Amino acid sequence: MTPGKSAETARPARRRLSVDRRREELMAAALELFSTRDAEDVSIDDVASAAGASRALVYHYFGGKQELYVAALRSAAEQLESRLRPQEGGRPLDELASGLRRYFDFVEEHATGFAALLRGGPANRAGEVGEIVDGVRQRLFRLIQKQMSVDEPSPVLRMTVRSWIASVETAGLDWLEHRDIERPTLEKLLVDHMVALLRVAAAHDGDVSRLLERLV
Repeated sequence: MTPGKSAETARPARRRLSVDRRREELMAAALELFSTRDAEDVSIDDVASAAGASRALVYHYFGGKQELYVAALRSAAEQLESRLRPQEGGRPLDELASGLRRYFDFVEEHATGFAALLRGGPANRAGEVGEIVDGVRQRLFRLIQKQMSVDEPSPVLRMTVRSWIASVETAGLDWLEHRDIERPTLEKLLVDHMVALLRVAAAHDGDVSRLLERLV
């Protein structure tokens, strides 16, 4: 040690981060853990260790595991919703394909956030977590409704679109797990899946039949 320098001054300086940056790091670490394990199995110590932070720091920023869990999922949801903002100008099915590309861009770039979001929010989950996941689904539903130029969907169309959204979510999780199909192929498959569902629905609903004629 250099004469005149104490052990304290010789120790490497600890990295100083802004409040927002530190929160982002903690949420990123939490999403990584929540994407592969149930929330009940993840502890504050796990998150602190993964983020290279102290247990006290996690509590300082979030108050507890539930607050951290909700904040991490909300962060993932906000990132995904930002990708789903409508981009007008093309045919409805082309716009649907464009929306799917942006959706799967998020799935690929933020795999842990996407997996944690859907693992954390099954359809029967109540409370804030369920509201976060349902908010993403509602945003996607409204986007499709706008692309189809439908002001008030019939019950048959509503159920058809919501069923398709569930299929897109399942396809995203399956693709992350296996990655044994090319993304463009998967996206085209899901567009064709929507058309197939609409053809079935058209047999039961005149409004859907007229919509399908306009779309294809």
